[in-house]
Amino acid sequence: MTDDFEITFRSDVTVELVRASAQDADVVFAARVSTKGEQSLQDVDADAQRSAGLINYLMRDRHGSPFEHNSMTFYVQAPIFVFREWMRHRIASYNEESGRYRELRPVFYVPGPQRHLVQEGKPGQYVFVPGTPDQHAFVDEQTRAACEQAYAAYRRMLDAGIAREVARIVLPVTTYSSMYVTMNARSLMNFLSLRTKREDARFPSFPQREIEMAAEQMESHWARLMPLTHAAFEQNGRVAP
Repeated sequence: MTDDFEITFRSDVTVELVRASAQDADVVFAARVSTKGEQSLQDVDADAQRSAGLINYLMRDRHGSPFEHNSMTFYVQAPIFVFREWMRHRIASYNEESGRYRELRPVFYVPGPQRHLVQEGKPGQYVFVPGTPDQHAFVDEQTRAACEQAYAAYRRMLDAGIAREVARIVLPVTTYSSMYVTMNARSLMNFLSLRTKREDARFPSFPQREIEMAAEQMESHWARLMPLTHAAFEQNGRVAP
């Protein structure tokens, strides 16, 4: 352990809703323009509760475009390996903290005691099980040691005048980063259908736990903004329209 900086280890992820223009009425007026034309403007501020059946119909029959007329922006702090999985979803807008332009903080992810560590079974038919106390202690010890060594090397290169974009190459993917991600409800439902594991889902999903932790928080925010849409998503097997 070096003496000139303080390393922080975390076992969580942060998701904050920073801005939103999203409500159930957005789905209603967007859908009704197909049959009412300009008269659909009357539904912009209408009580969406009276149109719960319409929202459920759109979800059930997978008429997806009415669910796109809204926007949510989230601020996320998570380890880099989570972001690399996240950005496979080309259904959102991303802006991430840059290791070229700022000195990266010594904050690292280490699995918490509830994180299952051991994979059993072959690809496509595997499950994760908790692991022994010794295995948890071993993962914790090795992760902390590797991060401390890597960050010390990073700092030595910076102190030697090496550019930040070069010095960062020694840092592990368990380093925390931050980003803004903006998406609409349809995109979010697609993300949730793949990145949350639910027994009541029509199609099974097997997300890595760390990205699921972020997805669960995003879903909680969205459910408060658009409760009727979220309920229809649940009722119809968590399938994105």
